[in-house]
Amino acid sequence: MVRRRGIPPRCKSFDKRTDATRWAREIEAEADRSGWVADTRLAEKTTLGELLTRYRDQVSPTKRSAHTEKSRINAILRRLITHRTLAKLTSADVATYRDERLRDVAPATVVRELNTLSHAIEIALREWGLWLPRNPVKMVRRPTVPQGRKRRLEDGEEQRLLAACDRGRTRLLKQLVILAIETGMRRGELLGLTWEHVYLAKRIVHLPLTKNGESRDVPLSRRATDTLSALSENKLPDTDLVFPMTGNSVRLAFEHLRLRAKMSDFHFHDLRHEAITRLFEKGLNIAEVSAISGHKELRMLQRYTHLRAIDLVARLD
Repeated sequence: MVRRRGIPPRCKSFDKRTDATRWAREIEAEADRSGWVADTRLAEKTTLGELLTRYRDQVSPTKRSAHTEKSRINAILRRLITHRTLAKLTSADVATYRDERLRDVAPATVVRELNTLSHAIEIALREWGLWLPRNPVKMVRRPTVPQGRKRRLEDGEEQRLLAACDRGRTRLLKQLVILAIETGMRRGELLGLTWEHVYLAKRIVHLPLTKNGESRDVPLSRRATDTLSALSENKLPDTDLVFPMTGNSVRLAFEHLRLRAKMSDFHFHDLRHEAITRLFEKGLNIAEVSAISGHKELRMLQRYTHLRAIDLVARLD
């Protein structure tokens, strides 16, 4: 037991006297140096798994991405690293976890998992009374994430994709694909769009809440306006959603669509990439495109500007 005036007493049991003496000297040296003794008892009895469970149940529900983060944490909880107590968790443990996960999942997934781990520990340090000399996750190098996809629709592929929609059984999938190409809206934004926020006379749709936490208005091309006009004439009476579909149903339907169209390397998010790049090809500047796409950072928007030289020839005459 270590006792100092003005400092809560600290006690700990050891199997060997030498270990106890070393621990006591460290505590006394810390008290002499900083004037206080960090209470590591909570970190010594709390496992990383227990911390993540509390974070999942108390912090994750306050986020817009709650469902995604909960799924990510549940995946982490299945790993052996979560049995470590926080006091014994080292950067080497985290690095080993990183390397093992890289064998199974993409680097971007590992980066998101490490960021979640780091934030959970930061919350515990700031708000839950846990003390550690440092956040071990912050000391670990993040894996390099490959550059964003550059896949665009080649000649004839848009027609193949829409023709494959006609051969499928998923209602409204063709209209969903057309609007994704024409507006650059994300899948979640399209599935959350309601008729209340569709203004066909003004040729805009309003998104009250987007990925970056802000609202925005998206202008509609003539093709997008015609598509929405046709949908409005046959909308379902029991819902205000333009596309009454779930994200999972769209994901599965698009996987089958890719096979029918023989475009297995094409993803739904590539439609947004195609739409934004077309806006640049029409002559819109970065500020105008960002207002439509909702990007707040120029760096994020630059990876969409993969203008094809063959499409720019006419503008050089």
